[in-house]
Amino acid sequence: MLTGKQKRFLRSKAHHLTPIFQVGKGGVNDNMIKQINDALEARELLKVSVLQNCEEDKDEVATELSNGAKAELVQVIGNTIVLYKESKENKQLELPH
Repeated sequence: MLTGKQKRFLRSKAHHLTPIFQVGKGGVNDNMIKQINDALEARELLKVSVLQNCEEDKDEVATELSNGAKAELVQVIGNTIVLYKESKENKQLELPH
């Protein structure tokens, strides 16, 4: 579980990132969760954008993705979801305590 201070830190780091995944009409599927999990292992922090034609609510999508990838949901802002998961091998971000 992330503290408020850690979430603020991660939001500031995520600000400059561009979304690398898009959730569209098909919604969330197992393949997407696997790819997001792999990307989180490589990057630790990433953005996912929810397209207008997505039939699910963006908050539901955020919950599905964070649970599926076992990641922390940092923020849902507009149609963008920010996810964080500590990397086992490529640790780049040092969270404040």
